[in-house]
Amino acid sequence: MRIPLNRGLRTVPDSSTRGYLNACGTLSPVRIVSVIGARPNFVKMAPVIAELRRRDPEARHVLVHTGQHYDRLMSAVFIDELGMPEPDYLLGVGSGSHAVQTARVLERIEPVLQAEKPGLVIVPGDVNSTLAAALVAAKLEIPIAHVEAGLRSFDRSMPEEVNRVLVDELSEFLFIHSEEAADNLRREGVGGERVHFVGNTMIDTLVTLSPRFRSLCAAEQLGLVPGSYLLVTLHRPALVDGPALAEVMERLGEVAEQMPVLFPVHPRTMANLGELSLHPRIRLSEPVGYLEFLSLEADAAAVLTDSGGIQEETTYLGVPCFTLRDNTERPVTVRAGTNTLLGLAPQRIAGIPAALGEGRSAPVEPPRGWDGQAAERLVDVLVGAARPVVAG
Repeated sequence: MRIPLNRGLRTVPDSSTRGYLNACGTLSPVRIVSVIGARPNFVKMAPVIAELRRRDPEARHVLVHTGQHYDRLMSAVFIDELGMPEPDYLLGVGSGSHAVQTARVLERIEPVLQAEKPGLVIVPGDVNSTLAAALVAAKLEIPIAHVEAGLRSFDRSMPEEVNRVLVDELSEFLFIHSEEAADNLRREGVGGERVHFVGNTMIDTLVTLSPRFRSLCAAEQLGLVPGSYLLVTLHRPALVDGPALAEVMERLGEVAEQMPVLFPVHPRTMANLGELSLHPRIRLSEPVGYLEFLSLEADAAAVLTDSGGIQEETTYLGVPCFTLRDNTERPVTVRAGTNTLLGLAPQRIAGIPAALGEGRSAPVEPPRGWDGQAAERLVDVLVGAARPVVAG
């Protein structure tokens, strides 16, 4: 059933109540629609949604889950672990090509926004769901807030880069978490009045969950010694959908001669592994829940990834990260000294143990604004806007 509503969903208010200020100059009831679609979106939006509801409980807060990630371990478990509310709308778009996936979200979210008539649509990150929701909101003349705006890899062959640029162009509120994001937007002619440095909402989630994931001792439960293993997470097509995957696994086998390798595998990647012969010290598993993954990440000797979000998490956790990409939209992590770009060069994986042996001289300080209070600053901006979106 397309666009099912949760049981108990409140009746959509009449459109006459829409607006920011009523005739008496006080805040009218405002509807805010937050759109999530993929695993990283949940982590970025959980603290924002919680702060919006805390600050303005009388407003109508609507959560739309597009279903771009639909496997339980890639989606629903995040709602459970992050304490997010159940979505009001489940669009069920599933997998498909970029065109098909984007088109499904376009088609299925339009009637939601037409029914809800929100005063603001909030979209995070750079996935297809984010672009599609922003396009529909823009055509319906609904203001858009983009969480994690201004990131650029300067590689238009990455679909995420195209999504970022377009969503930033459409958004009225651009919430950034690093200085280079402001520079990127400035070069593209984006007005400073739209750009707001609030910090990293993903780190808000890490700070909140830290006592829980640190107490899990997930590595020890798997028979691994904390600080002894390489944690691997790879998902980009250039690495897992072609011949590069065989070399990646071969080089991980060389690492496994020196240290255990733990690889929670995305379902698509698992299928692509096929008949490859793997080193016996490479341990494959299904994707794990967010809390368990953070526990494994915090206790790893290092992480090998192609994920942007994990580059940020490891920087906050002070864990060495090796990124198997030619570029990163998060250069702040490289400047911090925690992230090393290997390039799209699987042969360099074998050098990770030697690189770890060199060590670091001092603990890493998290970047400015990566302090667990980004969501509060974000909502402060909405409260203080010329037309307030949230009650103070």
